[in-house]
Amino acid sequence: MRFLKKHTITKALLASFIASICAATCLVGYCLYMSVDIDKRFSSRRWKIPSTVYSDSTLLFPGQLINRSSLDEKLKRLGYREVNEYPGKKGQLQATANSVDIYLNDLNLPGRKRPGFLVRILFEAGRIKEIRHLQAENMPTENSSFEDTPDENTIDILELAPEEIMLFFGAEREQRRLVSIDKVPRHLIHAIMAAEDSRFYEHFGVDPKGLLRAVYVNLKHKSIRQGGSTITQQVAKNYFLTPERTFTRKFRELLIALTLEAMYAKDEIMEIYINEIYLGQNRSVSINGFGEAADFFFGKPVTHLTIAESATMAGLIKGPNSYSPYRNPERSRKRRDFVLNRMHLKQWINDAELKTQLAEPVRTSGYTSYGKKAPYFIDYLSKQLKSLYPPEVLQSEGLSIYTTLDTQVQAAAEIALETGLQRLENNNPKLVRDDPLKRLQGAVIVMQPKTGYILAMVGGRNYHNSQFNRITQAKRQPGSLFKPFVYLTGLDAFTPASLLSNKKRAYEIDGKTWEPGNYSKGPEDPVRLRIALAKSLNIPTVGLAMQIGMDRIVDTITDFQFSTSVKPYPSLSLGSFEVIPLELARAYCVFAADGIQTHPLSLKTVRDENGKDLERRHLNIESLITPAKAFMMTSMLQSVVAEGTARSLKNRGISYPVAGKTGTTSGYKDAWFVGYTPDILALVWVGFDNGDSITATGSSAALPVWAELIKQIPQYMSNVAFKKPSGVLTAVICTESGKLAEGRACPLITEEIFLDSNPLEDFCDLHEPKGKVGRIVDGIISIFD
Repeated sequence: MRFLKKHTITKALLASFIASICAATCLVGYCLYMSVDIDKRFSSRRWKIPSTVYSDSTLLFPGQLINRSSLDEKLKRLGYREVNEYPGKKGQLQATANSVDIYLNDLNLPGRKRPGFLVRILFEAGRIKEIRHLQAENMPTENSSFEDTPDENTIDILELAPEEIMLFFGAEREQRRLVSIDKVPRHLIHAIMAAEDSRFYEHFGVDPKGLLRAVYVNLKHKSIRQGGSTITQQVAKNYFLTPERTFTRKFRELLIALTLEAMYAKDEIMEIYINEIYLGQNRSVSINGFGEAADFFFGKPVTHLTIAESATMAGLIKGPNSYSPYRNPERSRKRRDFVLNRMHLKQWINDAELKTQLAEPVRTSGYTSYGKKAPYFIDYLSKQLKSLYPPEVLQSEGLSIYTTLDTQVQAAAEIALETGLQRLENNNPKLVRDDPLKRLQGAVIVMQPKTGYILAMVGGRNYHNSQFNRITQAKRQPGSLFKPFVYLTGLDAFTPASLLSNKKRAYEIDGKTWEPGNYSKGPEDPVRLRIALAKSLNIPTVGLAMQIGMDRIVDTITDFQFSTSVKPYPSLSLGSFEVIPLELARAYCVFAADGIQTHPLSLKTVRDENGKDLERRHLNIESLITPAKAFMMTSMLQSVVAEGTARSLKNRGISYPVAGKTGTTSGYKDAWFVGYTPDILALVWVGFDNGDSITATGSSAALPVWAELIKQIPQYMSNVAFKKPSGVLTAVICTESGKLAEGRACPLITEEIFLDSNPLEDFCDLHEPKGKVGRIVDGIISIFD
């Protein structure tokens, strides 16, 4: 009996030993299996980083006209924070009425890098007077000022970094800025440990004390009430497990944590945690990692976080929404103070630091909800990008996408359009529509003529109500905006001084009679070609087109790459066919760019996350017309502004050289204005999507929007005249005969320009060389002997 009992015990012990060996083998096998999965997961891309779209950079230089409020807003969007003391850290600025002192952030752009430095920008009479480079050691003390410090080298051109305008999110919509553990201040690591795992650098992935405490609480309540998780366990859960609260999942978490500790160093695990942890929500966008959270809550990089700010963010881990300083500032402060006291208990901060940091209020940078800026531009850009990169690449590989967008111009265009449309509705209540989808609409595009860069694009009044881009997708009749292309086609046979008939005439089209008329009573018959275009007269324009030949007008449309089909009808000369506004703006750029046609560009460069260029767009240009012809058209379009349908620009504060053209279609369905300087071109369209009449012309509906926009971006106004190229001659003509006035006593004369290939050779035959002579230059009559 005793033998049997002893045998049974031995057998039981052997079974237990075997079972233990099997269990250990299973655990080791599971850990080995997980190690393969972990290695695969962490050796590849650890996070899906959305690609970031940036605006173009901004150049500042002495003598440049400046919109000070617009510049201040830009600096704010770039993350510069105003401080009461002199800027002592990157990202700080101090502003006065006549200057702004900035500690610039580092600049890292394709092809150029620049470390941050101190700079002072001086303003005078609406211009940048001077830009100074300041040395940190020469910063003023309490008893001195900048005027007391030695003058530093002045700067000819200062480049401000691009703005972030959009991210290509994946399905998770996670926003994350990766940071290296080497760049994380030690007090942030201590704050995280104080809040979550004070013995992180001492245990092997599982903290027995914390685990026993959690087991006791959970058994007592017969459910999972306390996790007792270490930082390593949290990494294991976030990467490999579901959020369910069960004993099975907790056990798997423990095994994965042990495996992680065996495979990776502590600092590497901490770095993964710092970049992975969820810390809040910006509307539909998830804020992940301390890099993104530092910017979202405090508007600064992780490296600049104070002890109190670090404790605030560490306190978020327990409940990001419950302890958010935006949502619950008082709860956030109490949680921060708890973390600070824990840091003091662990001797990571001293008594003085604890006292100082507890006294600090919780100051956030101010909540800015995530939203797509310049949405119509971004949609246009996205279509181009998706032809280059699949969506999964844009959503996960952290590309940096640099564009041509100027956010100051974009903001000015959006405000000018909405202000103009609201003014039209206020002045004419019949234009008001209750249905948001049927409201009065408008569109604006701003380009650099010589580069094709799209600086701003507003495709409609409200993107939220309508994503239809009226700049790139709409097809509208251009009306009189097409007339310059008729006059251009005739420059080989006609001159600006040529006389055109202004008498009514009927034309036979497909068996029907068509008789064009002028919008208003114009000059007497005949009329000089320049004046016919300036006054936008229909009768002489159609007559000119018929003399040139409608087939040649169609050829011009083809040369300028309008994509819509046309037929050689006389009404074509008055813009009766449909065009895409972007193509119309591009066509006018030819006049402003010395005859060069550029391709509209929204994308400049794409770089991968390591800074390597993947895509670099170069200017795609071709010579379409001669510089001489381009200048001839610009000169005549300047007459539109000086004495024609756009002369009201003078009353709107536009005094610098501008060439432009108004356009109004039949029934007042479309109102246009396109205007340009040597540096910039903007096109404005106003109308209803369904073609309802707006009972307003291009000069009264679209031109005011253009003027308001241009006045808000003085940095693009150089006040330089259009440069006359070779191939253009100047002569004095008689305004009555349209012929040379040299040696004749013509009562009214003016200067006119001609192509050297088509010079004016005939002398005035209406007047003899006697009496007094009147001279008209720029609309002013002077009488002389």
